[in-house]
Amino acid sequence: MSGNERSSDGLDTRRRRILFRSRHRGMREMDLILGRFADAELAGLSETEVDAFEALLDPQDQMVFSWICGTEPVPAEHDTDLFRRIIAFHASGRGLPD
Repeated sequence: MSGNERSSDGLDTRRRRILFRSRHRGMREMDLILGRFADAELAGLSETEVDAFEALLDPQDQMVFSWICGTEPVPAEHDTDLFRRIIAFHASGRGLPD
């Protein structure tokens, strides 16, 4: 991922792994969407939110991208407050490069 990346210094092992996975998805759009959100928000997420974010890393990129774009319905197990925060984060422009 390019741009300003958060250092993994100070993160626990689980969050470091999630940060890496969110930046290296395989689909560039998802690297940017999930990676930039993780850079900005991961350190401050609750354990419940970390669980939801980690679960969002398991489905195929194209599927998650279609949920984010609204072209496919979001399955109930991923339709969380955190998922809506990710969408709002990017809609606000915070997910754009400096």
